[in-house]
Amino acid sequence: MIHVSKLYCEHQSPGDSIRYGQDSKSPIAARSQGQVPKTASQRRPIVVWNITRKCNLRCLHCYTDSEAKDYGGELTTDQCKVVLDDLAAFGVPAVLFSGGEPTTRPDLLELVAYARSKGLRPTLSTNGTLIHGDKAKAVAAAGFTYVGISLDGIGEVNDHFRGLPGAFDRAMTAFRSLRELGQRVGLRMTLTRHNFKHLEEIFDLLEAERIPRACFYHLAYSGRGQSLAGERMDLTHAETRRAMDLILRRTKDFHDRGVDIEILTVDNHVDGVYLYRKLQAEDPERAERVRELLEWNGGGRWSSGVGIGNIDFNGNVHADQFWMHYSFGNVKDRPFSEIWMDTSDPVMAGLKDKAAKLHGRCAADACRYWKMCGGSLRVRAERATAPADGGPGDPWSPDPACYLTDEEIGLTTDAASHAT
Repeated sequence: MIHVSKLYCEHQSPGDSIRYGQDSKSPIAARSQGQVPKTASQRRPIVVWNITRKCNLRCLHCYTDSEAKDYGGELTTDQCKVVLDDLAAFGVPAVLFSGGEPTTRPDLLELVAYARSKGLRPTLSTNGTLIHGDKAKAVAAAGFTYVGISLDGIGEVNDHFRGLPGAFDRAMTAFRSLRELGQRVGLRMTLTRHNFKHLEEIFDLLEAERIPRACFYHLAYSGRGQSLAGERMDLTHAETRRAMDLILRRTKDFHDRGVDIEILTVDNHVDGVYLYRKLQAEDPERAERVRELLEWNGGGRWSSGVGIGNIDFNGNVHADQFWMHYSFGNVKDRPFSEIWMDTSDPVMAGLKDKAAKLHGRCAADACRYWKMCGGSLRVRAERATAPADGGPGDPWSPDPACYLTDEEIGLTTDAASHAT
């Protein structure tokens, strides 16, 4: 996760202590984040918990391949509470309740209350289409530190992507209802060729609707999202650069006009390098401070398998929410904390020490920005190299979403010949 507003415009937020360690000066961060890790490698993971696979929508890019039906084998309420006990004792900084659509699970608010009683910070990832009236009041009263609502465009563009006419209007009702009830909300959007041309409209929407936060996700090739990559619904490298230029320009415009909206990008740590390179030309002194923050964070090096983890609806533990096809164990058999620290699995061992495993353009000795990027998103590399029969790919290969050129990353001719 790249906090564009922080890095490009020096905006402070509660998450700075986790992302950038000792740099955070925010009193909110000091109160809400607890002990700041000495190094990014020592972070406990933010846990994305897909507490149900059931969903009322059928999104084109859904990484869990969910739809509106009941699935078997999901954790019971009591089993979920045992997991929450373990996560609290393990010291995870936050639990993100996701799905499917998490608000379809009847015991969601009971689990949130239990998480809070254990000192955990619960957040919610939702499509928002079911949050209105009394449910909006219940969600706002539950104690979520943040509610992220997904949109994938304006109006019919979003509805096409979400598979439900009227989904956009229903999500906007959720934004407005929760905001009026005092709940902190934000917009989540996955960048694809369906919607990136409408980014200007999305930024206009953020300001008009007073939505204080937006996270722009790069496409991960997982679930139905893998078929989108095959259909070239993912952005080209040139389109990604255009999208980033717009995101940086509009973020700076918000900052310069005193509009308090924070902007982040997710699932491609190259964004941090791209931002740094922009600052080198605009404000070299500021660029060096940003370099230090990005190198402390480590990018993908200390992300999946270290600083972020996943528990799915059936209790399987994954490196992140996009690794549904590869499990390290199940919380019904062993605590999450034990599974997470067990490096007997070669993939988990590699994720804990990526510098020793990555090759090609993402190798530590190949890219001049490796300390900032850390190889970006490993599951995208693994899925991109997976054979057609569905077997495993190479998780240590280059991330195909890196949009910097060989020249920009300092890849020499000799090194490039070994990177292919």
